[in-house]
Amino acid sequence: MTELVVVVGIMIALAGIGLPIFSGMKSSAQSAKCLTRLRGMGTALESYLGENGNFFPEMKMGRKSRSGGNNVLEEVLRPYVDGPEIFQCPADHEDFRKTGSSYFWNHHASGLKKTRVVMMGMSRGSSKIPLINDKEAYHGDENGTNFLFLDLSAGKDLDFDVETE
Repeated sequence: MTELVVVVGIMIALAGIGLPIFSGMKSSAQSAKCLTRLRGMGTALESYLGENGNFFPEMKMGRKSRSGGNNVLEEVLRPYVDGPEIFQCPADHEDFRKTGSSYFWNHHASGLKKTRVVMMGMSRGSSKIPLINDKEAYHGDENGTNFLFLDLSAGKDLDFDVETE
């Protein structure tokens, strides 16, 4: 009987150690899949740019519901992607269902030529201006937001190089 109590105690201790590790691995996998989807949107944007003289589409930042208009990311890029699941971050279980997308568009880039995009004092054409980002910090801590940048790379590290006078 004592051996059984010891074995159960060891199993509980191992489960207590293993669950946080598994949870962290799951979060990392979801973040990686999200980055892959952002890169897919970057490829779709590149196709759009090629067909439209290197000008970004005129889009709103997002919408509050699926019936809230059609000049949003998930509608404008739909012809350039394989399916609507690209617009869902794997860690998002609410925003996609309500609005059709887990991502916001940087509406300051709307209608601009790719080489003319500026943001918050960043140099014109800076490769690290965010174009698309998670609507929420789906991937954990305060740095849990993924971005697609102007150079169409994806990551979670914002690096603002601003011009000073």
